Amino acid sequence: MNKRQKSCGIIPYTIINNEIYYLLVKQTNGVICFPKGHVEENETEEETALRECLEETNVNVSLIPGYREEIEYYMEEYDAWKTLVYFVGKINNFDFVKQDSEISDIKLCKYDEAYELQYDNSKELVRKADMFIKEKEFNIKK
Repeated sequence: MNKRQKSCGIIPYTIINNEIYYLLVKQTNGVICFPKGHVEENETEEETALRECLEETNVNVSLIPGYREEIEYYMEEYDAWKTLVYFVGKINNFDFVKQDSEISDIKLCKYDEAYELQYDNSKELVRKADMFIKEKEFNIKK
């Protein structure tokens, strides 16, 4: 019987000189991703995502309504299915402080780099987030 795990995260972004920049974290295990973590008891998905972003990066974000994406994959080493739920959030502060126990680096980067640094199962997530943000921020529809 496979176990199930659920984590929620944020795709944090900011706009600098009319360009979108994404905040990525490098976990201590070397994985580069967006801030995320396990849902705690009685937390909503959104609360988990906001808490994890703050814990891992010291960054507060404002959630942008209308974006919720899921990724599901099997983790053989844990014999468990993992569901990741992501939201999009605009960065409110730039006092980046990494959570040393889990994060080795924090990085702002443009779309192309953010896309390339993702695992294959997360590339579509970044593409959808980028389209969503462009529509919300610049009224650009694709």
